[in-house]
Amino acid sequence: MTSNDDILRALGRVEGRLTGIEDSVSHLRDELSNEKDNAHESRAVIHRRLDEQAKQIHLLDMTVTVSSNVDGQIREEIKNLTETVEKNHDAVAPTLEEWKKMKTLGHGISGLIAFAGLTVGGIVAYASDGAVAALRHWLKIN
Repeated sequence: MTSNDDILRALGRVEGRLTGIEDSVSHLRDELSNEKDNAHESRAVIHRRLDEQAKQIHLLDMTVTVSSNVDGQIREEIKNLTETVEKNHDAVAPTLEEWKKMKTLGHGISGLIAFAGLTVGGIVAYASDGAVAALRHWLKIN
């Protein structure tokens, strides 16, 4: 049979082992707590990044929406301006045709005046020779 000393020694060894196990369990708890805190911080960083990405995507969507609206407005303005220019061109076209006709007529009249001037100049030159001869004969100058 075992004596009380043996039992006490066995209990001491068991108690020592339990203390070691308790220390290991305490150490594991600390490590798990540290891992838990690290995982929490890591998830918080990931969530912040996701929030930033969501904000950037939202801003990009807003920019694209605004750009497409501006493009639509610009296209409408260009369409309206094109229609206005076409209307104005149609309204002014008869006046431009009249102006071209008047310009052509003016060139013709200028040509006639130039031709008449040359003709009168030629007649005066021709007549001046006869006038000089008549004047000399009248004045009896050789």
